[in-house]
Amino acid sequence: MKKCALVLILATLSLGQQAHSAPAPLPEPETPYFKASAPMSMELKNAQWFDGKGFVQQGTLYVQEGRFTRKKPKGKPQRQMDLKGQFLLPPLADAHNHNLQTLWGFARYASSYLRDGVFYAAMQCGEPKAVAEMRPIAAQPASPEVLFSSVCITSPDGQPLAQLIGDEPKLKAEDFTDKAVLVMDGSADLNAKWPLVAGRKTDWVKLMLSRSESPELRADPKQFGRLGLKPELVAPIVKRAKQDGFKVVAQADTAADFTLAVQSGVDLVARLPGLYFFEGTAPERYRISTDAANEAAKRHVAVITAISGSRFFEPSDAGLATLRQLQAENLRRLLDAKVSLLLGSDLYNGTAFAELRQLDSLGVMDRATLLRIATIDTPRALFPKRRIACFDEGCEASFLLLKSNPLNDLDSLGRILLRVKQGRLLSQ
Repeated sequence: MKKCALVLILATLSLGQQAHSAPAPLPEPETPYFKASAPMSMELKNAQWFDGKGFVQQGTLYVQEGRFTRKKPKGKPQRQMDLKGQFLLPPLADAHNHNLQTLWGFARYASSYLRDGVFYAAMQCGEPKAVAEMRPIAAQPASPEVLFSSVCITSPDGQPLAQLIGDEPKLKAEDFTDKAVLVMDGSADLNAKWPLVAGRKTDWVKLMLSRSESPELRADPKQFGRLGLKPELVAPIVKRAKQDGFKVVAQADTAADFTLAVQSGVDLVARLPGLYFFEGTAPERYRISTDAANEAAKRHVAVITAISGSRFFEPSDAGLATLRQLQAENLRRLLDAKVSLLLGSDLYNGTAFAELRQLDSLGVMDRATLLRIATIDTPRALFPKRRIACFDEGCEASFLLLKSNPLNDLDSLGRILLRVKQGRLLSQ
């Protein structure tokens, strides 16, 4: 694996090593911190908002007690705005990242999420103690709202053990086993270690799958810590997790991993197969079959995109073109099968906005579909019990105000005029 790719993965995981050293000073944020006002009443005249297909204008919209309403408040609204020629968009969501699951990462990157209009996120594979520290911080009004996966299950030679150990000679796999990650090698481990799951108070259970079709790699010392769960253990783990009411997300590096995840009954696949090609492998290894796509649709398995990190693996121009072609083919096959797609970036120094632009550059989906996935489908998938990503009566009043139509100018998302979160103005 190339050096740049390893650096990306180490930074992305944000796990473990902090427990072996003194706490580092909190870093300067990537963008100035945001603060939230008290909840405000608002009158939004001439509002036109995104409904999943386009922007519709339906007159005046009000905000009262953090929610949208068509009923005019009795008193004078605290903010009266004429939005003629401007556009209201639900906030974006990032369904796959790691950089808000530690105090250090949150201090460094949380403001970037709000800057880019990303109000909702899922952090996958956080160390339980760090996640416990993060939950009250992420619940504050001027913070992105975050789901945390603090149960990350892999094999004794699986990801992310190699990345956690890195080049530090003093670190061993045992330093992270059943701490930063849970390690299972068979049904005995599943039965013995499952009680550890409840204590981690996780929102999701994440399973690591990598090259499940190549068991011979377990005999290669160079692959230690870079593989995933044994195929025969995946379905029993999923069954146990669902019996306990957990949603299950599985990382799938190859097409075989994708098929295994779907057939095992997971709820989500953490990223599209084909983020990069393992050394000595061909694109066919990562091409999702029509049958697998149809099965995912039948089982209501959602797929998180997470392709924008490909550029960090420094492929040649020809290699990158092949990679992008494969990603486009996989996306088309999933769309044809009507598989639900969710937006996720898996970028240690980026947000869902970068993923949105990357998907747009592939030309597979029209802008309305992209925006629907980013601002409606993904937020609702993360928080299905809440009335978000809508402008109807009683919906949470969280929105972005844009000067130009993002269907024509996607970069308008980089020029947000106003951010409102549950009726509170966010300002820097």
